[in-house]
Amino acid sequence: MRILVVGAGAVGGYFGGRLAEANRDVTFLVRAKRAEQINGGGLQIVSPHGNLTVHPKTVNADRIAGSYDVILLSVKSYALPGAMNDFRAAVGPETMVLPVLNGMHHMDLLVSRFGEHAVLGGVCMVAAEIDQEGRIEQLADFQSLTYGELDGHTTLRLQELDETLRGAGFDAVMSNQILPAMWQKWVQLAAVGAITCLLRGNIGEIASIPGGAALSVSSLRECADIANGCGYPQAGTFLEQLTTELTAQGSQMTTSMYRDLTKGAPVEVDSILGDLLERGHKNGLTTPILEAAFVNLSIYQRGRDRTKPTSN
Repeated sequence: MRILVVGAGAVGGYFGGRLAEANRDVTFLVRAKRAEQINGGGLQIVSPHGNLTVHPKTVNADRIAGSYDVILLSVKSYALPGAMNDFRAAVGPETMVLPVLNGMHHMDLLVSRFGEHAVLGGVCMVAAEIDQEGRIEQLADFQSLTYGELDGHTTLRLQELDETLRGAGFDAVMSNQILPAMWQKWVQLAAVGAITCLLRGNIGEIASIPGGAALSVSSLRECADIANGCGYPQAGTFLEQLTTELTAQGSQMTTSMYRDLTKGAPVEVDSILGDLLERGHKNGLTTPILEAAFVNLSIYQRGRDRTKPTSN
């Protein structure tokens, strides 16, 4: 299968790099600056599973020639509208768009733009970031990519995709319950992201303060209540495990949104918290911790937008 990876950031660069290392037919759709970086020193990954440098193909949006079999979409949610314009020429009648963005709002945008047949559901689990040298640094040893048809069917094209992704240096999982899996990740990401960003500390730091662990558990309860109201009740075993993690003394757990916040970078507040809150409001739910985190991060984001430099 011909695979187009949209973006060579932490997530797309990691999974795309592993696929390239496994000799899959991978091309990265990147901006000129990132293309120059990759074409010069290669795409570099620093990982507990082994470091690597690969030299994959790159392409700019105006150079796409023909459709691809799979588009692995891994941009931040606020970059999605521009990304859809960039890769639209790569979408043919049988192209599969596999998004691994956070939240669920991106699914509506992709289906509206490219049709329901083109879009798969996807969940990735990896903790990674780009360092100052442009390398992708994996921060923990988990690395999985889960994918499935939105209607839960096991189709021939999904089986072909599964064969392509397996054996490429990460855990590849074909699922007939991809929407529940996406909601479960959203609950986890929103619960941890909301409390760590609101209180400006990792889970261990929060748990070390009297009342901190209880606030973390309340954040999880609010997220789970919204999921339940939307028809995606969370399994008891998942909630028990996540409660243990959210109250663990000494835990370094954070999320990408927290790491972006501490760097002064844009945050995905609208897709991770805003959209979740909107769904909760439609179900008449009261979620004060999520509300506080959303307002806090929205103020941060607007302040950042006002002060960021402009080019002439």
